[in-house]
Amino acid sequence: MPSVPSIDQLVNDLARVTGILVRRVRAEHPHEISIPHAQAMSRLAEEGAMTTADLARAESVKPQSMGQTLAALEQEGLVARQRHPTDGRQVLFNLTRKGAELRQANKLAKRQWLSTRIAELSPDERRTLAAAVEIIWRITQ
Repeated sequence: MPSVPSIDQLVNDLARVTGILVRRVRAEHPHEISIPHAQAMSRLAEEGAMTTADLARAESVKPQSMGQTLAALEQEGLVARQRHPTDGRQVLFNLTRKGAELRQANKLAKRQWLSTRIAELSPDERRTLAAAVEIIWRITQ
């Protein structure tokens, strides 16, 4: 029976392999956007229009950093400004149709690549992977 790995070894291995998996999945789509851009777009898609300050607070970044992110996304036509309905001093940012379509295309391409790779596993390996996913899910709760 194999020995039980140390917690330190498991932490190192899990961090390394999840990082590799994320980078590999991200590399599969040629129009990949940066992680900060993807996170801002995801937040806008899920929560709707937000100010720069509210978005920065939600993503735990400085407003200046979020301002740069939103400026880049706006320049690419992925987000758009609109007036705040009750406070004329504030500006809200929304995800554009182009932004929503890019998010969806990226998501589908990544899932397709991962589905193809998982389909190559044996039934026993898929059961093991399912058990590992359950364990990782519990760790995150």
